Amino acid sequence: MAIAIDFGTSNTVVTRWNPVTQQAETLTLPGLSMQQSLNPPLIPSLVYVEQAALSKILIGQQVRDRGLDLQSDNRFFRSFKRGIGADIQGFLPELDGKTITFEQVGEWFLNQIIEQLKDEQGNLDSLIITVPVDSFEAYRYWLGNACQSLKVEQVRILDEPTAAALGYGLVDQENVLVIDFGGGTLDLSLVRLDQNTQANTKPVGFLLKWGNKSLAENSKQKIKTARVLAKSGQNLGGTDIDNWIVDYFAKTQGLPVTSLTTRLAERVKIELSTHTEASEFYFNDETFESYELELSRKTLVDILKENGFFDRLHESMMTLLQQARRQGLELDDINAVLLVGGSVQLPAVQTWIEQYFEPAKIRCERPFEAIAQGALQITQGIEIKDFLYHSYGVRYWDRRQQRHSWHSIIKAGQPYPMNQPVELLLGASVENQPSIELIIGELGVETGGSEVYFDGDRLITRRTEANTTTVKPLNDKDGAKTIAQLTPPGFPGSDRIKILFQIDEQRFLRITVEDLLTNQTLLENQLVAQLS
Repeated sequence: MAIAIDFGTSNTVVTRWNPVTQQAETLTLPGLSMQQSLNPPLIPSLVYVEQAALSKILIGQQVRDRGLDLQSDNRFFRSFKRGIGADIQGFLPELDGKTITFEQVGEWFLNQIIEQLKDEQGNLDSLIITVPVDSFEAYRYWLGNACQSLKVEQVRILDEPTAAALGYGLVDQENVLVIDFGGGTLDLSLVRLDQNTQANTKPVGFLLKWGNKSLAENSKQKIKTARVLAKSGQNLGGTDIDNWIVDYFAKTQGLPVTSLTTRLAERVKIELSTHTEASEFYFNDETFESYELELSRKTLVDILKENGFFDRLHESMMTLLQQARRQGLELDDINAVLLVGGSVQLPAVQTWIEQYFEPAKIRCERPFEAIAQGALQITQGIEIKDFLYHSYGVRYWDRRQQRHSWHSIIKAGQPYPMNQPVELLLGASVENQPSIELIIGELGVETGGSEVYFDGDRLITRRTEANTTTVKPLNDKDGAKTIAQLTPPGFPGSDRIKILFQIDEQRFLRITVEDLLTNQTLLENQLVAQLS
């Protein structure tokens, strides 16, 4: 059985491929999924840790049913996806004598979903998990490790907006823009679907492919290719809007900033998707604590403007259109705009999109299910052709600036897997040098990044200074920096090692290191994130 999981910051969706109807269908997991007649079954991305040492946790709707999401408790985690693979500013909580990382929380969350799926659906043959466009290798590497223990034959990863385009159903040769605006990220992706007949073709899945099953059982079939033409993304989502609303009420009426008031702000925001005014009232009959939040759509727009929200949306759109123009495409060449994620339901967001596209092109009938259902299409003979959104580089000492800087070796926009590796030659810098160290990093977009930090019990993302590059070192830890032990020792004056950099079909960076003096291969096709 094929299963797809759209692991979201606010909500998670699980779908399966029905072999009888040949359609994707969204699953309800009893106890975990919200019971709402108007919406597809969503699993709130919430975790409550009852006993850390025993990995005894509650997830999803279980947390809300017990009212544990309305307490200021360090055992409660929301928006934890944002902290995975990020450099957290502040102290991580310690529970039952164990320091809790967001990676651990995310792994608990996914494991519990998989365990319940196995109990209800039986054996899982294939699992596809979707990821944001702007995800760094650290996040994808964590996800790969988290999936290692799962008893699933094949595990693959697909970019969320590409999956959404497949989920809505693309027409051949159409250029489709997917705007995926969820709880934690804003992703834009321009996708074209081509279809042609090829002989002896085996369409590849996207990432983390295990097992021996071929995705193409027939020697000759029509292959659909989802070709990604342009994409942009940033760490901006509905969680940020919730925090801005809380901050507004804290400023205007002294509302305390807690998990409770953040949850109330989220409810107000959701209500404003269908009403021009919204209010939430909370009263605790034990403490006599009460809060009342009232907000209009107009005031919400003012809050969004004050926080530079629309400027950031425009920035992402301009980045995508610049990439599209390099492909010879203009705004009018986009045939359809597909809206995905809970935040696209805000009228302010839809009004902003209508500044660029006529309403007839915009579709928003499947904001929650499109990603997970589309991800299942790669089990049915869909080949994904994509390119790198981030660059890869090496760290060096800039003598002029008297600081470390980064030199790009593989540029963003490079299709992968790469046909030819990139070569770098290095020599010794001192007499009798026993080894050569090199720090390799993943370089984010140069329009400014974001940092993650704690504000009380809230996990906040904050925009970093514009025109700076966010860098995630892949091997900056003890033992991992040394990529070559030199025997005999090295001497200055000549090249000693050759490094070959290669991006594989899984979008991971691999290196091969050769000793030019001894003609020995010191590292062969080694995943950089696994260096130790």
